Amino acid sequence: MEKLLLLSCCAPCSCGVIEKLARQGRAFTVLFYNPNIDTEAEYQKRLAENKRVCARFGVPFAELPYEPEVWRQAVQGLEEEPERAKRCSVCFRLRLERAARYAKENGFSAFSSVLGISRHKDLDQVNEQAVLAAQKEGIAYDLTNWRKGGTQELKNALMREMQIYNQTYCGCIYSRRQSRTGNKPRP
Repeated sequence: MEKLLLLSCCAPCSCGVIEKLARQGRAFTVLFYNPNIDTEAEYQKRLAENKRVCARFGVPFAELPYEPEVWRQAVQGLEEEPERAKRCSVCFRLRLERAARYAKENGFSAFSSVLGISRHKDLDQVNEQAVLAAQKEGIAYDLTNWRKGGTQELKNALMREMQIYNQTYCGCIYSRRQSRTGNKPRP
C-alpha cells in the first residue's frame, strides 16, 4: 500500500487536502517543517492549528525541529528578492529536500506538499523544486494539483467551520513585510 507524506506549511493551505485524503482512506502522514516562519510565536500558532486539523481527521502528524537559522543561512543574500523569485525557490527546495529525506528514512513511498496551493505562490515553481528534491533523495513526488477537484471550496468551508487561524503571509519576514506594505507578488 502506498504511504504518502504530506508537507504542510499551514492549516489553511492543508485542511482541505487533509480532509479529502482522509475521506478517501489514503494512508498518509502530515509533516510540519517550516524553518521559514519568522517568529517562535507565529510558528507555534501554525503548528497548533496543523495538529488540531490532523486530530480532527485522525491523521498522523510529524514535526521536524524549528530551525530558523538554517533557513536564514539558506536565503542569505536573497533578502531583497520579491515573492515568487529566487528566495522562494531556495526556501521551497530546503523544505522539500528535508521532507523527501524524512519520507525516505521513514518508509514512505512518496511525498507531496501544499506549498503551492495558495494563489500567492507559483505552483510550477514549487513543483520544479519538489522534483529536484525527489531526484536528490531518490523518492517519488506526488504532483497532484491540490488546487483542483473542489479542494479550495472544501478548505474555505473547513476554515469557517473550525475557525482556523488564517495568517496573511507565507511565514517569512520578507513576505510579512510585503503583506504589510500591500505589495503584490509578481506574476
